[in-house]
Amino acid sequence: MTAGQHSAPAAGIRTRWRRWRRARPFTAGLLIALGGAEMLVTLRAPLGVLLHVGPQGLAAYLVPLVLVICGVLLITTPQQRVFYAVLSLVLGLVSWLTSNLGGFLVGMLLALVGGALAFAWTPIKRRPAHGGPAAPAGTAPAPAPREPVDSSAPTESLDAILSAEPGSRDARADRG
Repeated sequence: MTAGQHSAPAAGIRTRWRRWRRARPFTAGLLIALGGAEMLVTLRAPLGVLLHVGPQGLAAYLVPLVLVICGVLLITTPQQRVFYAVLSLVLGLVSWLTSNLGGFLVGMLLALVGGALAFAWTPIKRRPAHGGPAAPAGTAPAPAPREPVDSSAPTESLDAILSAEPGSRDARADRG
C-alpha cells in the first residue's frame, strides 16, 4: 500500500468534519460548555473562603450546569442559536454572583465570549444551482437584475435625481 491510499479516507473524514463544524456555531458552543465546566470545577475547589449555603448553593451548581447544557444544545441544534446565546449571556453575568465570581472570572468570560459568538453566527447560505451558461473561468457571474419591491416605488436612479436641476424637481412632483 502506498501513502496516497491511506491519506484519501482521512482527507474525506476531515472534509466532512470541517463541513459539519462550519454548519453550526461549534466554537461558540464549545466556549460556553467549557465556561460552565470551569465554573463547576471551581465550585469543588478546596478553599475555605468559599461557602455555599441554601438556595445560593443550589444556584451555584445550577447556573454552570445550564451553561454546559446550552453549549451542547447550541452545537446540536443551531436553529435555536439566538435563544441559547441570550440565555448563556444572561447566565454568564449571573454566574458572577452565584458561582465564585463566575469561576474566578475565567468561566464567566468564556461563557460571555461564547454567547457573543453564538449570537453573531449565521449559517452559510448555499448558492442556488445556476441553470444558465457558465461564466468564464476567473470571472464572477453577472448579478441578477433587481426589480422594484412595489410598483408605486420610483424607478429613477439616485444619480438622475441628484443631477436634476432644482426647477425639474417641481416638474417631477407634478408627475407623481
